[in-house]
Amino acid sequence: MHEPDPRGFPVTRTAADIAACGVPLLWTSGWDSTFQLLRLLLRYRVPVTPYYLEDSTRASTATERHSLQRITEALHAWRPETRALLRPLRVFRVADLARDAEVGDALREIRSRAYIGSQYEWLALFCRQHGLSGIELSVHVDDKVQALLADSVQAFDTGGGYHSHRLDPRRAAGAERVLFQHFGFPLFQIDKRAMGREAREAGWERIMDMTWFCHRPVNGKPCGACAPCVYTIEEGLAWRVPRSRRMLSFFYRKLALPLKPPLRAALGSVRRR
Repeated sequence: MHEPDPRGFPVTRTAADIAACGVPLLWTSGWDSTFQLLRLLLRYRVPVTPYYLEDSTRASTATERHSLQRITEALHAWRPETRALLRPLRVFRVADLARDAEVGDALREIRSRAYIGSQYEWLALFCRQHGLSGIELSVHVDDKVQALLADSVQAFDTGGGYHSHRLDPRRAAGAERVLFQHFGFPLFQIDKRAMGREAREAGWERIMDMTWFCHRPVNGKPCGACAPCVYTIEEGLAWRVPRSRRMLSFFYRKLALPLKPPLRAALGSVRRR
């Protein structure tokens, strides 16, 4: 494969690179990354090397791992050609990542302007420590990170027959550059509803229905109150959350959620004293 750009930004792969090593994709079993997986395997017919970062502190980890296995087995049974295209899942543990002050400071600086999840710190740590550049991250329209990076990306041809986005070194600010310079963003201009329409038209619905998103499942069902559940509802896929949990989520989003940003700001102020 090509060496990383000396500034740390991902470079375009050739078709030969992709054939040899596969497209590196962060796959969580979620809606967005599974949609990209299906596009790569079934539309563009390119090999994929999936990566999964296991967070042992998250209540949904076992469900995510089970969903990854179910989707893989269903894909292989339905479309046997994916057996050759989908490389073995590469699993790494978040607990094994060494802290990096620059990365931690970058997350805090961005959070002083816009709240994003802590996973972006350990994703950047993972890429730094394993020398990965150009790994695909499924940031999409309506995503907080998409809004954060909207003016700092450039389109490029991946070499796999489709276009993606990456940080533009001329426009990326320091903190954004530290956290997101390692990634390609193939879904940067599409939202969840459009993914659903495209999946239905392509006949991928059964696979997409196997995806998982909730961080704190209740009796094996989405909780309706964790961040991924809230985003799923707000981004047009409320039907994926059970009706009873949707009602709970409504009150949570209207009453409790608005209090969180002021509370985070107050706690941050206390910590800085």
